[in-house]
Amino acid sequence: MRMIADNLYEEIIIAGFGGQGILLAGKLLAQTAMKAGKEVTYMSSYGAEVRGGTANSMVVMAENKIACPLVSEPDSLIVLNKASLNKFGPKLKKHGLLIMNSSLIDVEPQRDDSIEIVAVPADELAVELGSHRSVNMVAIGAYLQMRGDLSPDAAAEALPDVLAERYHKTLPVNAAALRKGAEFARNYGRVRT
Repeated sequence: MRMIADNLYEEIIIAGFGGQGILLAGKLLAQTAMKAGKEVTYMSSYGAEVRGGTANSMVVMAENKIACPLVSEPDSLIVLNKASLNKFGPKLKKHGLLIMNSSLIDVEPQRDDSIEIVAVPADELAVELGSHRSVNMVAIGAYLQMRGDLSPDAAAEALPDVLAERYHKTLPVNAAALRKGAEFARNYGRVRT
């Protein structure tokens, strides 16, 4: 359940393959929520191969205390590849939000008609910004725009807290990717198929 008596309670799974910045995306979402005064849990998992293996992050954001950090049926699902859609798509709750990377997912997901889908060409949008590695930020920006609980600007402000200092030179392009994803969702979201 996403809202309980006007109190935020959101369970999110972010999934893709190693090297797509899945763990960073989860950390960023958790840090952004924490800086906004929300209760937060964050857990991650990745395959033994790391780069190229599977990876996922589970984030729970709430106004009140969180009883369990595990997410088995997310309110929102952000998937960056087809294998992740196949694995986690069936677990998405009714009336949930699916943000999917249409650059790598060329299938219509099997889903309940109540699910809201935003197909974001995240790879193409990241390349337009000159940074293919910012695919994760494009997807997070789209998610933030669709949910509206936190802003892409707040996420951009939290970036220095989750990016290692040696990567701070990428802060401007990652902030731009967050805004680009939000802009795409603002223009093309809210479309139920």
